[in-house]
Amino acid sequence: MCEANAYIIKDGQEELFLESVDIIEPDEASASYRLVTIYGDQKILKGRIRYMNLVNHKILFEAETGPATSK
Repeated sequence: MCEANAYIIKDGQEELFLESVDIIEPDEASASYRLVTIYGDQKILKGRIRYMNLVNHKILFEAETGPATSK
């Protein structure tokens, strides 16, 4: 499988945001990303990608302040 887990940095620690992410779609107008899992679940995260390590199936985001949303 090629999916990855998405994490956000919160209080200096990595916190799991969403498992089994298959699609990351940027929205430059709102500085956010739509993440979609292999199961079709979706979340919107406002912030930026800090780094990606695809061999280890890990994507790390630096989120802006404010809550993330689910669709």
